[in-house]
Amino acid sequence: MPKYIFAAVLSLAACAATPQSAPEELNEPTLYDFLLGEIALQRGDVTLAAKTYLELAKHTRDPRVARRAVEVANLARLPDLAIEAAKTWLDIEPSSPQALQVTAALLIGSKRVEEAEPYLEKLLASDGVNLENGFMQLSRLLAGNPDKSANLRVVRQLAAKHPKLAPAQFAIAQAALVAGDDDAALAAARSAAALRPEWEPPAVLEAQVLQKRSPAAAAKRLEAFVAKNPGSREGRLNYARALVLDKRFPEARKQFEALLAANPGNTDVIYAVGLLAYQLKDYPVAEENMKRLLGLGYRDANGVRYLLGQIAEEQKAWPRAIEWYEQIVSGEQVVPARLRAASAIAKQGKLDEARAYLKRAAEDNPDQEVQLIVAEAQLLREANHSRDAFELLGQALQKDPEQPDLLYDMALTAEKLERYEQMESNLRKLIEVQPEHAHAYNALGYSFAERNTRLAEARKLIEKALELSPEDYFIIDSLGWVLYREGNLKGAAEQLRRAYSGRPDAEIGAHLGEVLWVMGRRDEAERIWQESIKSAPENDTLQKTIKRFKR
Repeated sequence: MPKYIFAAVLSLAACAATPQSAPEELNEPTLYDFLLGEIALQRGDVTLAAKTYLELAKHTRDPRVARRAVEVANLARLPDLAIEAAKTWLDIEPSSPQALQVTAALLIGSKRVEEAEPYLEKLLASDGVNLENGFMQLSRLLAGNPDKSANLRVVRQLAAKHPKLAPAQFAIAQAALVAGDDDAALAAARSAAALRPEWEPPAVLEAQVLQKRSPAAAAKRLEAFVAKNPGSREGRLNYARALVLDKRFPEARKQFEALLAANPGNTDVIYAVGLLAYQLKDYPVAEENMKRLLGLGYRDANGVRYLLGQIAEEQKAWPRAIEWYEQIVSGEQVVPARLRAASAIAKQGKLDEARAYLKRAAEDNPDQEVQLIVAEAQLLREANHSRDAFELLGQALQKDPEQPDLLYDMALTAEKLERYEQMESNLRKLIEVQPEHAHAYNALGYSFAERNTRLAEARKLIEKALELSPEDYFIIDSLGWVLYREGNLKGAAEQLRRAYSGRPDAEIGAHLGEVLWVMGRRDEAERIWQESIKSAPENDTLQKTIKRFKR
């Protein structure tokens, strides 16, 4: 069961790896079994520990022991045993919301969502459980099951008993959106909004669905919501975002100003406005608000400094960017800041200085050495020193031949040098080492498609990548590209539109434009290419594609 699902539903009193005190009033044989389980756990035999605790729970009928059995079975990655332990716990404590939650979550994590439905229904009906909050948590709880259509069926069944409850309708809308049923998502969001017109989430979700069809329609929906609910901070913030996406920049700025006027000391609003201004490329406004946050003692000062560094980079103010990154001296953003600082040094033509900077950073952060080596290789590739990058990564792999990040970056570098056998060898090794590395399958499949070879195999690899990471727009782009190579223009356009809609990246735009051009939709292709040029004028793939078709 994925850790994040277990964490979403269970906060146990003690860590699974920490010895527990024995249950009270145990006789000598039972105490022996308890100690046997703990000793097995301490020695790393989690399977024996899990089985011992389960048998002990059945024998003692002690809910603490049953809960411990769930913990240990989950630690041992024994989902069936964990489910049996959870059901035992529930049998011992049938009125425990926590036992119901855990049982349902384990079933969902094991892709047995239909079996989880009655447990979820009992949970929602339990004393002490807030029904509205329960429906709002369903989306997160069901995220562990990849069958999104089954999730939607279960949510509909649960919500059917509460037709007048806005969060129940909203839960349907969330599940439908994730399942790709936009019409059902719209209908449910509108039902939730009708039940509670002043509630922000349904309006925001409805706009999110409309955004895929028409940015103007999304903005119109939020405009109507804000007109009726002028004090809605989230509504107005999302309206401003929708205006940005609809390229109605002056109107978006007015919404920023209204937000700041209504919330003059609210640091969350100031941050949101600054971030939106950055996305809008209104760098003076973005910088002004971020600096203001530092003056107000914003809780994530390093995050603000990091963004100020990015704002400076966008303006090619490299020394100023480095200055902001250098101010980050602790926390999780230290290494990312060093990587960006090195990049800013290299962009001034100081490649040797940038490499030396990264080596010093590696000395200061030895646990991040691999990440810093990969960054150095990237700097070398960007400077057209791919052979040096290849040598650097080769040396690192000699020390750690199965390191996933090194294998992946080595493959990218080999491809750049047209060493395709080496590239394939590295990616297949990576797949062997890390079978769920979606981008390893995607990189190999895309390479075949780009070279117009082994297309059937390419499609299988990309489909496997998409199975592992279904919402990754770059993988969706790869699927569109291999369909194009196979001659399926309609299917290619459909996938590439989906990818570009979710992530308007220049390379995805180049691919979509090419397919549209070949299909005879040249005006649309031109529009996509022009949009992409504005966002990434130096993208090599985009430039070459346009030149090839418009020469």
